[in-house]
Amino acid sequence: MSDFYTDGSAVPNPGIGGYAVILDGKPVALGNAPASTNIRMEATALIAAYNLAKDGDTIHTDSEFWINVVKKWAPTWKNNNWTKKNGAIKNLDLVKKLYTAYKAKPLVVLSWTRGHVGTAGNELADEWANKARERATL
Repeated sequence: MSDFYTDGSAVPNPGIGGYAVILDGKPVALGNAPASTNIRMEATALIAAYNLAKDGDTIHTDSEFWINVVKKWAPTWKNNNWTKKNGAIKNLDLVKKLYTAYKAKPLVVLSWTRGHVGTAGNELADEWANKARERATL
């Protein structure tokens, strides 16, 4: 059982974006986008982590937003043909991809961790998301 840590970054927000997935203290997935947002990069990191995770693994994120999306809101949105009552679903492309990944691996635990409080994996994910934004590669 492994612990993945994810993070995304965009500076400015919106602006140049980067994301990272950390496993065993090392980056295992990095990426960037010339024009993005923190929210989009956080989702992209989570999708990358799900692509790597196996049953029994835990994916840690400091994004309460994306945890709420996949655990609370997306099931209803999907049942309503990907619509919601008060307007369009923002970042629907990533919502669908992440929800599909989440549902495909029910034995992977998605866990929230408080950001910027010294949790080693979370701090590394933040550091590497910023490096990825600046075009660092594995």
